[in-house]
Amino acid sequence: MKKSAIVLFSGGLDSTTVLAIAEDQGFDVYAMSFDYKQRNRFEISTTKKIAASKQIKEHRIVDIDLRAFGGSSLTSDTEVEKNRSFDEIGTGIPATYVPVRNTIFLTYALAWAEVLEISDIFIGVNALDGSGYPDCRPEYIAAYQNMANLATKRGTEGKSISIHTPLLMLGKNEIIAEGLRLGVDYSETNTCYDPSDSAVACGTCDSCLLRQRGFHQLGIEDPISYQQRLTKK
Repeated sequence: MKKSAIVLFSGGLDSTTVLAIAEDQGFDVYAMSFDYKQRNRFEISTTKKIAASKQIKEHRIVDIDLRAFGGSSLTSDTEVEKNRSFDEIGTGIPATYVPVRNTIFLTYALAWAEVLEISDIFIGVNALDGSGYPDCRPEYIAAYQNMANLATKRGTEGKSISIHTPLLMLGKNEIIAEGLRLGVDYSETNTCYDPSDSAVACGTCDSCLLRQRGFHQLGIEDPISYQQRLTKK
């Protein structure tokens, strides 16, 4: 029998690549997305469109409101940082960090895994893309996996929970290359932190800049539209 896995799925470049990796590894995929009242409201429709084009077992969208706490430019009216240099992007924790978002998302996935009797959860965290998010570090993932096995029925019964992070130590160009190898259509993905009202990526937030640089490093044109494209370097 094929094994099943839950994939945390935002419709962005990274999580769409992770979904393809899980499928390539032979897992039946249950995709979990979140409407957490994020600034980029187009994420939800993007996840629906991509999930519909895949042979996944189920796509579940969880409705929560992280604007109740704010603390991030993605869940408040704080401006998204734009036009930062790559040196600046690689320093400190940016305003787009959503407090304990990955802990919240993983916990929902863990609860669903208990119900479905699934032991494998995939998440597209990355420690090298310059985000500086504390919940994207290898030691955080290791600690969460340890907690998951202590806190769940499956874990206490010896059915270990595994948190898979296939992108953890890859550069953005390596992530894109792997996705292209697996047939990912990146024109469908939505990565921007602050798109226009017509869903066009800004091109100047950290996420857009890192994405564009990854394509440039591969010598490939990014297939999505931007309000402002990064000059090739």
